[in-house]
Amino acid sequence: MAKVSPRVQKVADQLQRELAMLIQLEVSDPRVGMVSVTGVKMSRDLAYADVYVTVMGSVDGVSGLAPGVQLKEAGALDKLEIEESIKALNSAAGYLRTLIAKRMQLRIVPRLTFHYDESVARGQYLSSLIDRALAADSEHQP
Repeated sequence: MAKVSPRVQKVADQLQRELAMLIQLEVSDPRVGMVSVTGVKMSRDLAYADVYVTVMGSVDGVSGLAPGVQLKEAGALDKLEIEESIKALNSAAGYLRTLIAKRMQLRIVPRLTFHYDESVARGQYLSSLIDRALAADSEHQP
């Protein structure tokens, strides 16, 4: 894996800050709930940026489900909400790119692609496993 240059890292950090603010203030799509930008990975030529986001809460009653559709898993609704938020962000990528061009001094404004960052959910899951193991261990000790 190639080492990331300091310039690319600085641009990625600045892009992360700008996108976090722009998504909060400028994106008015109801499918986008509380979104946190957790990281930006840029190509070496600064032409492409993979933006990693987490979706914090549920969208205000917008699930994208037709009436009468049953879900088989409890987390299926969350997965649908996450997918809808990512689709909405990817559809707003051109608009966000235009706003980034106005705010940042870049020769080439990167093409944005949004991805869901599962690290927060995975961390919460592992933390709950550790808590359950500690609780089970404390029950078995005399």
